[in-house]
Amino acid sequence: MRIRDAVATDAPEISTFLKELTAAGKRKSPDDVGFVLAHYIESTQKIKCSVAEDQGVVLGFQSLQHAAADTTSGNGSGWAVIGTHIRPSAARRGVGRALFAASQSAAESADVTDIEATIAADNPEALAYYDAMGFKTYKTTENQVCKRFSVP
Repeated sequence: MRIRDAVATDAPEISTFLKELTAAGKRKSPDDVGFVLAHYIESTQKIKCSVAEDQGVVLGFQSLQHAAADTTSGNGSGWAVIGTHIRPSAARRGVGRALFAASQSAAESADVTDIEATIAADNPEALAYYDAMGFKTYKTTENQVCKRFSVP
């Protein structure tokens, strides 16, 4: 497995496995190619968007973006938001851990102080993943759990 920057030609394959996540009830956001390009790979807020690839197959991706004022945290300067999406067939293979190493390095280089992950409250796998990466719950709503990672 190798970690590399996501490029526009990855969007169709990413969209395909996002549709798998949607069908499994693990994703509620749009999953089409245009959304992948606009909100992850070519986002103007992007710090880093990485893919994990094995033998030419994208196993997952992680997006790290500067936080906007309207994010759940409401925090601005120094904050980033993260999203992690792993192909269902690649779960439990260390993909998320490898992706987070790249994102954490990018956060340090971009002078990010805190990374926020907003997770659906009914997604135990994602909640466990962010706990394992060192994120701490700092806020909950009826449907979401907000976790924060303080960048060393």
